[in-house]
Amino acid sequence: MNTPSKAPWLSLALLGLATTGAQAAGESARLQVIHNAADPGASVVDVYFGDDLAIDDFAFRDATPYLTVPAGVEIPVGIAPGTSTGSGDAIATFPVQFEAGKTYVALANGVLDDAMFEMNPDGRSIGFTLFATDDARESAMDGSMVDFFGVHGATDAPTVDIIARGVGTLLNDVAYGDISGYLSVPPAEYLLDVTPGGDNDVVVATFSADLSGLAGGAAVVFASGFLTPENDQNGPAFGLFAALPDGTVAEFPLVSTARVQVIHNAADPAASAVDVYLGDVRAIDDFAFRTATPFIDLPANQMIEIGVAPGSSMDSGDVIASFAVNLLAAETYVVVANGVLDPGAFAPNPDGRDTGFQLLVKPMARESAMSPKDVDILALHGATDAPAVQVRAVPGGLLIPEAGYGDFTDYLSVAPDNYSLYLRRADSQPGFLKGYLADLSGLSGQAITVFASGFLDPAANQDGARFGLFAATASGAVVELPNRDPFVTVRNFDPAGRGKGVAGASNAWDPFAGVTGIALAQNSPNPVRGTTDIAFQIPTTGPVQLKVYDPRGRVVSTLVDQDMSAGIHSVPYDADLPSGVYYYELRTQDGREVRTMNVVR
Repeated sequence: MNTPSKAPWLSLALLGLATTGAQAAGESARLQVIHNAADPGASVVDVYFGDDLAIDDFAFRDATPYLTVPAGVEIPVGIAPGTSTGSGDAIATFPVQFEAGKTYVALANGVLDDAMFEMNPDGRSIGFTLFATDDARESAMDGSMVDFFGVHGATDAPTVDIIARGVGTLLNDVAYGDISGYLSVPPAEYLLDVTPGGDNDVVVATFSADLSGLAGGAAVVFASGFLTPENDQNGPAFGLFAALPDGTVAEFPLVSTARVQVIHNAADPAASAVDVYLGDVRAIDDFAFRTATPFIDLPANQMIEIGVAPGSSMDSGDVIASFAVNLLAAETYVVVANGVLDPGAFAPNPDGRDTGFQLLVKPMARESAMSPKDVDILALHGATDAPAVQVRAVPGGLLIPEAGYGDFTDYLSVAPDNYSLYLRRADSQPGFLKGYLADLSGLSGQAITVFASGFLDPAANQDGARFGLFAATASGAVVELPNRDPFVTVRNFDPAGRGKGVAGASNAWDPFAGVTGIALAQNSPNPVRGTTDIAFQIPTTGPVQLKVYDPRGRVVSTLVDQDMSAGIHSVPYDADLPSGVYYYELRTQDGREVRTMNVVR
């Protein structure tokens, strides 16, 4: 589209075009016109090419399909009110010239009287004009992709970036009137975050863009309307729109909420039941320790004040702790209230972690498992006086390599089964802290949050709740995992697995039948391809050591180093070792026993 010198106000820089000279008569170009002038006084217009009515009653945010237009001749493009009776009623005229063989997109944009509207924050002119490009596409260059370019057409909006969440920046530092180059993306659903230019930590708005059905297609994505309609004659609000080659205009829906599950895991007895406020509104009444909400919608892309007050509170003025939170739209969170109100009145965390009352926030949470055949587990270490731990699962081996107080793990996807979970210190000190049973057999397709809760030493923590493992489902149900002695007492330990790890199991094979002294059973299973169990008998209560050695006699694992009660015990061992023959040794005050195990990878 060429701009003759007699119309300097339609600048070459604005159109991004170059004058090429007159073209031969009868040659043509392709043109799509989009009405994006948000001035309420131009909500419906007529478009004239010379004296001919080209587009009748052209409404705001409408687009034409691609039209064939004459090339090589100057055409006065006139914009008139929708009630016009001829080209003489035009309120603005733009002399233009099309180059043969090119494809154009032109957007009518701006306001009729800029003094009546809010100024552009970057100082750009907002007067009524045309924004245009001459390298438009009616289809994608690659039939498997979607091609689009963006136009910043919101007069009162500053320079912005538009980021496809999880993909990358689509438009970088785009100011009002700017037109980007083409971008090619796979056909899919995208979340588009609009951020201030150069500050991607602040999301102004989020839009859902479903491009999944547009393979091989092209589009014009344009920002439209006013950020503050009340300052712009109550004109239309800001939005993102896409114009397709056939003239269809689709609005990208604004996403303004996030999904959040809240769990009360603050073991301080003074916070046993609390009220939760969003600003001045009571959102959760009498929220009890170790309970959870289902996933709920909360406002996003804005700062919200979450206040926690005693369960007897009258209003938000009774809040004892408040947290400013900015949730990302369309994101899913698990938020856990944790810690104690006065850390000085409780046992310190052995790893030096801050135990003050806080909100622990995990984004990218899940309301269901990624696979309907699995159970997805998010774990939180939420016990203030507990050290960093590892978690071993039987079956399954090492489940969590290390988590300290306040740490969330990544999601773990496991088969729905019955598991024994063993917690041991992550600092290589011997012995297990706790053992639990987790029956996940009926949870196919579900996502749960497992959280450590309470105090290892209630007496040193104002007699608060005792340590335990709990699981919250997406629906808000919370269940306690049954305790299991990490050194499981068994009567008939069977290396074939019958009754393994079950107190009082009964079957014909008993490695300790008739034995009254110290005894060490063959590990089961053997050979080992993951986790195995080692059973032993000690006749008297006292110090016990159980260690694993490599063929050169070096200690590779210390499984037990503590006092134990007389009886028969079983210890799980995740044999994360190279293939080979290893030795395991039991030492007590009553004697010493050694056996071998075979590790196969």
